[in-house]
Amino acid sequence: MMNETGVNPSVQTDGQRTIAFQTFGCKVNQYDTQAMRERFLAEGYQEVPIDAPADVYLINTCTVTGTGDRKSLNAIRRCHKINPAADIIVTGCLSQREPEKIGEMDGVRLVLGTQNRSSVVSLLHQAIAGHETILSVSSKIERTFENLPVQANEGHTRAVLKIQEGCNRFCTYCIIPFVRGPIRSRPADQIREEAAVLAQNGYREIVLTGIHLTSYGLDLKDGTTLLDAIDAVSSANGIERIRLGSLEPVIITETFVSALKKYPKVCLQFHLALQSGSNPILERMHRRYTKESFLAACDLLRTCFPECAITTDVMCGFPGETEELFLETCETCRRAGFTRMHVFPYSEREGTPAAVMDGCVPVAERQARARRLIALGETLKNEASARMIGRNEKVLVETEQKGALVGYTDTYFRCIIDENISAGSDWTGKMAEVRITGVSSDTLTACLVSEN
Repeated sequence: MMNETGVNPSVQTDGQRTIAFQTFGCKVNQYDTQAMRERFLAEGYQEVPIDAPADVYLINTCTVTGTGDRKSLNAIRRCHKINPAADIIVTGCLSQREPEKIGEMDGVRLVLGTQNRSSVVSLLHQAIAGHETILSVSSKIERTFENLPVQANEGHTRAVLKIQEGCNRFCTYCIIPFVRGPIRSRPADQIREEAAVLAQNGYREIVLTGIHLTSYGLDLKDGTTLLDAIDAVSSANGIERIRLGSLEPVIITETFVSALKKYPKVCLQFHLALQSGSNPILERMHRRYTKESFLAACDLLRTCFPECAITTDVMCGFPGETEELFLETCETCRRAGFTRMHVFPYSEREGTPAAVMDGCVPVAERQARARRLIALGETLKNEASARMIGRNEKVLVETEQKGALVGYTDTYFRCIIDENISAGSDWTGKMAEVRITGVSSDTLTACLVSEN
């Protein structure tokens, strides 16, 4: 039971209210959760694990697929079961899409959607004081970027920096433009300021992220592009790596790639979203490229950056995808030579054009094709890992596990350094030059060459 101030006395620690966080979905959601976490901690809340009793639970939801819906809803129910007296905040894409449904769930005190995150603490306190559930969700999404600066991240060496919101592409399968709204770009001076703060706080790698990163700057209508955001982060002293989030292949032009060469901090891992390797399906999806132009983008990247890694997303079982067209996608993936593939079966989203298209592929067949493509992805990843053996690489050390150093290469291969490590040395956050000696499971093994 709550006392008269709205505080549940049974789960407080040393007089502090406790809060737990859970995030589903993309890196943008991870960033938004971190921004809200910092606001609660600044107000004196104490964070506890998500499976522990807490006064407040914050669930940041995803609705890209049916699986995201289910996981998000189950998390809300699970938190209410752990502590029926807790106040639950639900934010993110699912709550933007179905605020009334979310607001009727047991324990939910505040529904935010994809806006008003900067006011999360005051809105929660308002809801508690009024003994009500507040739905702070509007179907009219603001056209300016909501500045939610962060000072830290859950890791110790790599931080996500959100530079863009929304999407104007309206792919026929995607609900995200409807729940995230139109593109809004973060001003370069805000990006520069946050990168400097993160560098001062010890972060060495920045991951630039957004809902549609390729569109960064288009809404500003002053010639600003993603290159300006890269330039802003590159100027931060202490930042040694800039990793780009998911890109559309249309951004990979000779002009763009040539400009990237001026920024040696940019990691040579490029995530190009394929979705399908079949032109008829790409057209039905309303993607703005062909398999030929996608492969040309891969070739251009490898011409300019011969040792780069290209990763991707691929969807299986989109309406109209026959076995022949699926095999075409498999062949495109082979030709692209991806180092890592995120594969998932198509999931209907009510309100999207694809949900009512003909040529529906049975769910079992979608899942079977996904398994086949995942197997292909494993083969391509293993081949790429084997090619790394004998190369010298720089690894940003993130942790030490059982006497070995663990980190990631520039091309985003996980690496364990298990030789020539001085006892008691503190390597976290440092760049180590290593020689790749082998592959164990999906992890590279290496010996130390030198320290930067």
